Amino acid sequence: MVNDRRRPFKVGLFVPTFEQPWSGRGPRWADIAALARRAEEVGFDSFWLPDHLLFRFASVLQQGAWDVWSLVAAVAATTERMQIAPLVACTSFRNPALIAKMADTIDEISGGRLILGLGAGWHQPEYDAFGFPYDHRVSRFDEALQIIAALLRTGHVDFQGTYYSARDCELRPRGPRPGGPPILVGGSGERMLRLAARYADAWNADRQNDVAQVQALNARVDRACADVGRDPASLARIIGIQVDLLNAHRQAMQPRQFVMAPWPLTGTPEELAAKILRYTEARVEHMMVWIDPVSVAGIEAFAPILELLDRGE
Repeated sequence: MVNDRRRPFKVGLFVPTFEQPWSGRGPRWADIAALARRAEEVGFDSFWLPDHLLFRFASVLQQGAWDVWSLVAAVAATTERMQIAPLVACTSFRNPALIAKMADTIDEISGGRLILGLGAGWHQPEYDAFGFPYDHRVSRFDEALQIIAALLRTGHVDFQGTYYSARDCELRPRGPRPGGPPILVGGSGERMLRLAARYADAWNADRQNDVAQVQALNARVDRACADVGRDPASLARIIGIQVDLLNAHRQAMQPRQFVMAPWPLTGTPEELAAKILRYTEARVEHMMVWIDPVSVAGIEAFAPILELLDRGE
């Protein structure tokens, strides 16, 4: 565990849990637990897991994934310091009042370390396969977010909408934080940005390997905050990047994950630390890193970069 850090922002690890196309196998729970423990040991601030049920692309690539809520709860019980989060939990897959209940319960398990990442979803084949409606996704998300935010922050909601209802609903007992875990909204559409500005504690955009693109997104987030009368500085910016660790790759002897745009950051530890530090120009408060390879060796190869960031180098 690293003490007296001088990092300009928190740095988390994103771990994909779906099957890999080159092997047809995804990480087992023992693999994910080992990654979480090692990530905490080397000094990552947070641990992020995706919420997908399956991928189907033109009947060519098919991949399944573990249930994110089960994994987040297990990681909460396995770790002691890191924040943990779904990136991002799709509100279309579960009843929103139940999502609030699950989030508050996992916050209890973790001792107040959950970040509740939420999104509207995007991959229609998994909706069709599991029987979830795909229409009006953002309108459904709007209603879900109203229910979840009210329950977590006040413990009560009485809501009747077009798509969801929660009548005289209470969260009892409450988790360790009176206002519940912080809510993160992921997305870059105009309606999603306004919903983040209205209801969320943080906003997220993933796979942003170009600082200039983040700055352009920030300007749009600022405008969304202005539209709803919110101080833009009060909405945290959480950005995801991809990093290709070339030396660790050669040792891992597995295909590279990032073979198309957006191209990942790469270089020596010193070069990567310098590239990551540039994100201070874009007001980033928390960064999540998708490393390649995603392995204990990859985590250990990234550890020197964390040390450089701790020294402000």
